[in-house]
Amino acid sequence: MTAPPRRPAGRRFPPEALYVGLAVLSILVVVRYVDLSPRVESEFFFSEEDPQLQASIEIDRRFPSPPQIIVRAQTPDLSDPAYETAIRDLTADFQEVPGLIGVYSTANQDAFTSPLWSRLLLTPDGTATNIVLSTDGTDPAVLVPRIEAVVARHAGPDLDLRMSGVPYVVEQIRRSLFRDLLVFSSAALVVFGLVIGVVYRRGRIVVGALAACLTACAVTLSLAQLAGIAIGLLTANITTIVFVITLSHVVFLTSNWQATRSHDDSASTDPVARAMRLTIVPSFWCMFTTLCGFLSLLIATAEPLRELGMAGAIGTLTALAVAYGVYPPFLRESTVPSAVGARAGDRGIGALLPSTHAARWLIGIGAVVAITGLGMRWLTTDPSLLSYFARGSDIRTGLEAIDRDGGSSSLNLVVRETDDGLLDTDAAYDKMWALQDTLEADASVGVVLSPAVLLADAKRAPLAGFLDWSQLLRILESPRLGRVALSFVTPDHSQGLFYLRMREAGRDASRAETVERMERYVRDSDLDLVMVGGQYDLQAQLGRLIGWSLRNAIGGLLLLFIAVAFVVSRSSRASAVMVACLTAIPLVILGTLGHFRVPLDMIASPAVNVSLAMGVDSMIHLAVRARRLRTDDASSLAAWLEARAQLWRPILGASFIICAGFGIFSLSAFPPTQRFGLAVILGTLTAATVTLIAVPLGAGRRLGG
Repeated sequence: MTAPPRRPAGRRFPPEALYVGLAVLSILVVVRYVDLSPRVESEFFFSEEDPQLQASIEIDRRFPSPPQIIVRAQTPDLSDPAYETAIRDLTADFQEVPGLIGVYSTANQDAFTSPLWSRLLLTPDGTATNIVLSTDGTDPAVLVPRIEAVVARHAGPDLDLRMSGVPYVVEQIRRSLFRDLLVFSSAALVVFGLVIGVVYRRGRIVVGALAACLTACAVTLSLAQLAGIAIGLLTANITTIVFVITLSHVVFLTSNWQATRSHDDSASTDPVARAMRLTIVPSFWCMFTTLCGFLSLLIATAEPLRELGMAGAIGTLTALAVAYGVYPPFLRESTVPSAVGARAGDRGIGALLPSTHAARWLIGIGAVVAITGLGMRWLTTDPSLLSYFARGSDIRTGLEAIDRDGGSSSLNLVVRETDDGLLDTDAAYDKMWALQDTLEADASVGVVLSPAVLLADAKRAPLAGFLDWSQLLRILESPRLGRVALSFVTPDHSQGLFYLRMREAGRDASRAETVERMERYVRDSDLDLVMVGGQYDLQAQLGRLIGWSLRNAIGGLLLLFIAVAFVVSRSSRASAVMVACLTAIPLVILGTLGHFRVPLDMIASPAVNVSLAMGVDSMIHLAVRARRLRTDDASSLAAWLEARAQLWRPILGASFIICAGFGIFSLSAFPPTQRFGLAVILGTLTAATVTLIAVPLGAGRRLGG
């Protein structure tokens, strides 16, 4: 092996120690000053400025109603006096919880005869009752633990308590994501380090790679915090993305350094400087392509996608700067392993890579990609909220029970009379009841509350039969009755709100299609639909936006890559082959998920960007190397095969490191984390395959050659 350069006798403090210290200091700054807890809002990841949220905000303004949490209390015998006592005691304890402004149960409401409370508090199978908790908007991270403490005190063998409601669900998602980010990201870091050690067998290289990657991640988080970008569901994996992008630069820089040291033992030549000059051009184009891919998300109308775009852009620039600023000193003090030689590519896996029968290999790979890509027709970016929790887990079992009883996701429909009349007439009342019955008959709909139900409940009061609908509404609008009518009817009685709890389990249509069906019911009831909002509708719009971001980000990146591929390869054939191979990566990821009916949720969606970045890096480095090697023949197969022989080790090494690190995510109990790891592994394996087989065979010669 080649001996490392001697350190001058007067210099005892190694320079790489400064960079290790910088990495440690950067991490300490992040731990001390950066909020790493993911922000998950009840509006499902939209900001108040997003157009998708405007209808929901306006509905909440017209029909003020506090967020609710539902506690399902099940017992073997509802008629048991002990159950009534338990519900009474539980209700009293909930009333003492700070942040709850209303507690409604069978202990304080007439649920068995009331049209309103029977829908809210009773379950269809008669095995349980509900307790409805109205909140004052306290942060779920603060309020939910208080409620859970009360539930834990009262739950027992004869009283099974389960919770649901938007504040509870988003808090569980936030907890699961935060826990996985800490536990599995740390575990993946250990795996990354171990595998880097196995691949390069040099402690300094392992320390240098980890120092560079961790510094890039810490700097990205700090800069994102200064830019006002909080950690959200789509940006929660930004550290993993930046780690992978930085690692890619490190791997190719290390490979070129090894080749340089093996070829030239001259003391007058700085092999690190030569490796940096050899690597910087393809690294720049890799950075530029990935940067543009993230910047394309800035045109999205949803804040989470814009935040991901900005954070990704910051991370992409940081990764390049840190990789070339922090990592090279570690190489200067390292030695080249004896197994690395000038023609290492002729041994091992490199010798097994095909160099003939290009047409057969390209047709075979194309057929596999095409068949896999057909699965995209079954891909859903609009998964059920239940899919965020593992089957059989306590949380999911409870959510499924409440969802089965009366739905778990709110949908708000604002209606009015077709002739701009008022809703306090007999004709309007009959229309609203007709719509009520139609909605309740739909299998996707659970509980339905409306002005019709409210008026029917109020009509039960003594002497109420002598009042018309307008007078009843005026009474229900009074402060003495909590202004309950204003949650369902505007003060001028011109518009009314139908509040639906939609079922998530067993949904065989997209949320968008279901919402359209609800809108059709309104029109069929001879009422005008004014607005649609609520969490169910927001999730439908978010699913569309995830699909939009995938199409536009992938499409924009492919269009940009056409120009970049031509610049780095100087060959139209090579450019076309590289773009086609890059297209295979999202086709395989999304198609495989579709074939196996695995939903692509908002947390897993950035995996496509990570995989594309890996594919872009490998292809650009291969194309630049082939261009430098070829002579007169612009489509020389020999040049491409020689480039592959020199670079298959870093390409497979980076792929192996990434797959090993992300493979540990499959051990998570949080399904979105599992899906994220699976998607990255699929994309990374596809990128390595097409880069080492399809690109050199397709770009190096004509199919008939």
